[in-house]
Amino acid sequence: MTTLDPGARRAILDACRTLETESLDWLFRLVRCPSTLGNEHGALAEMERLYRHLGLAPRRVATDPRALETHPGWSPPLMGYEGRDNVVAVHAPRAARGRSLTLQGHVDVVPEGAADMWASPPYQPEIRDGRVFGRGAGDMKAGIVAYCMAFAALRRAGLQPAAEVQMHSVIEEECTGNGALACMLAMPRTDAVVIPEPGPNMDGYYTAEVGVVWAWVTVSGRPAHVRDMQAGVNAIEAANIVANAFKAYEAAQNDGARIHPAFRGLNHPVNVNFGTVQGGEWNSSVATRCRIGMRVGVMLGNTARQVKADIEALVAEAAQHERLRGARVELEFKGFMADPCEFPKDTAIAQLAFRSYAEATGGTLRDYPATGLTDGRHFVLHQDTPCAVFGPDAQDIHGIDENVGVESIHGITRSIALLMAEWCGVEPV
Repeated sequence: MTTLDPGARRAILDACRTLETESLDWLFRLVRCPSTLGNEHGALAEMERLYRHLGLAPRRVATDPRALETHPGWSPPLMGYEGRDNVVAVHAPRAARGRSLTLQGHVDVVPEGAADMWASPPYQPEIRDGRVFGRGAGDMKAGIVAYCMAFAALRRAGLQPAAEVQMHSVIEEECTGNGALACMLAMPRTDAVVIPEPGPNMDGYYTAEVGVVWAWVTVSGRPAHVRDMQAGVNAIEAANIVANAFKAYEAAQNDGARIHPAFRGLNHPVNVNFGTVQGGEWNSSVATRCRIGMRVGVMLGNTARQVKADIEALVAEAAQHERLRGARVELEFKGFMADPCEFPKDTAIAQLAFRSYAEATGGTLRDYPATGLTDGRHFVLHQDTPCAVFGPDAQDIHGIDENVGVESIHGITRSIALLMAEWCGVEPV
């Protein structure tokens, strides 16, 4: 482990503090980009500008299904990848004496939902009560800005990493993880990875995460006029029957005997969520077709492939329900096909993350198992690269009035700066 000179440590921390206003400026620029699925181009362009501002040369990395679809980390995509290339940049030292590092984050965000329910417009970032509000502010544009400003702080202190540092800005963390997979495979393997994903209402370190499978069920019924509704098969009602078939499955997956030790003490870690529904044509007509989208969690010790088989069996059984006679039930898998993952606390990069956070903030980085997932799984499961996933205090991510703590952003920036300097070593600019 490289020991960081006390003078260099002070200079780096001082430089971080001089960059706090600039950090918020860049965060605001990113949040103003409504980078939902298929609309990531604005945020990707901002990342190119930010990397150039850091003195790095950005380049694009395509997500090519033909090259990736046989990889075990691949998930079936929801749309094509034309015009949506990931952005990466690489710092090369004069003499590589330290350990190399990847700093990674996703620019895509989930839809804002009912914009009229937000206290301020979701893509017009605003600071209230010491927190930045806006879609994607917490998940995870603040984390991206933190790792970029950490690198900038080293430079401002007259230093730079004495090892290769890769920076990846990726798409589709929220639905497939294919952008991260493409960048991981396109770039040389580094000695460790840091992903500053947000903590839940606290600065948090992910010790584990569930896997996720996305599935879509389309029920085609038999339309009829409402006056003869008994002669028809209502696709919306039939879809509800299929959805209800997952209640007992969800309860069984959360039985204590099935919970991996990494999730012990966590209430209901495996969730089945029905997030989208499309169906029907007319209030006075028996609905012809209904399509529902589901997200099914995968506990450690289980696999996405097994959960896929479970979903197939449950849907096939539900299709035999007497109220679905005459209906056609179709099942497809698009989106996440992701296995669960652990991020052990005893790796060198994890231990350094905790120590750097303590030195940078005077506090203790809290750890927790996540009932969601991150891109970190690719590096651990498919590249055997240790990965530390930790980031700032965020609230209401994927919800209304998503926000992230200003002081938390600055604390994570200082933490990553110290971690980078110690992990990679430093040399004069």
